[in-house]
Amino acid sequence: MNNFITRTLSAIVYAGLVIGSILVQPVCFGGHPLLFGVLFMIVSTLAVREFHALVGSDIKTITYAMMSNVLLFSTLYFLFYGDIIWRGLLVAYVAVMLLALITHLFRPQVQPIQSWGNLCASQLMVALPFALMNGIMMHNQWLMLALFILLWVNDSGAYIVGSLTAKRKGGNHKMFPRVSPAKSWEGLIGGFVFDLIAGYVFFRIGWMGDMSLMDSLFFALAGGVFGTLGDLMESLFKRTLGVKDSGKFMPGHGGVLDRFDSLMLAIPVTYFFFVYLPSVL
Repeated sequence: MNNFITRTLSAIVYAGLVIGSILVQPVCFGGHPLLFGVLFMIVSTLAVREFHALVGSDIKTITYAMMSNVLLFSTLYFLFYGDIIWRGLLVAYVAVMLLALITHLFRPQVQPIQSWGNLCASQLMVALPFALMNGIMMHNQWLMLALFILLWVNDSGAYIVGSLTAKRKGGNHKMFPRVSPAKSWEGLIGGFVFDLIAGYVFFRIGWMGDMSLMDSLFFALAGGVFGTLGDLMESLFKRTLGVKDSGKFMPGHGGVLDRFDSLMLAIPVTYFFFVYLPSVL
């Protein structure tokens, strides 16, 4: 019971911060998503730190990774909002990454290729997806909010349907029991159905901008598919390392990566297919 209360309170605070940081944009800061940017720069930095703690990086590598994350997030933040300062930040980002490589090469007690590989992996798998959130916010803040809600709806739908089907004779059909024992094919389909319903609702209330109904439903389904894949990817990562949670930052939920794992693939897909491509085609 105490764990349930802890999880519920943590989820309320988490959802409140996310929704508040998105909705406050048109009210404050002249439409500039400053609060959102600051919040997720902090979140992404904590996520990068967790990644390196899991793979056993030393303190210098973790420091380089966190510095690089802040610079990458800041670069894309100012790039998407048309401020020329992004060029200087990009130069600083490249310089820090190169300095990290050179430093590792001259540290005999550290395996340079492995450490450099972990640093690059954290930038690609964690830092970049978080940084791309700035592009979605610039394009349509409601699309960003819709994506978060779609991922929450997918989790809830999968849990509800999976729990109900598990009670029937013979139980349900597990997807990848070695990676994520609780996930089932019935829950997966249930989550997708919930997403499609949410996508239709978002279209009707105007959150999808100039998307057609079919595009809105495709966006909802893509969010569910890649959100699930991101979740499975992080589960495989943790299983390989022999840990249950990525950290203890969020009481009752584990670490930052545990809470935001579904975003790691959903964000790049959303940005590329629903923001970037429509702008160039």
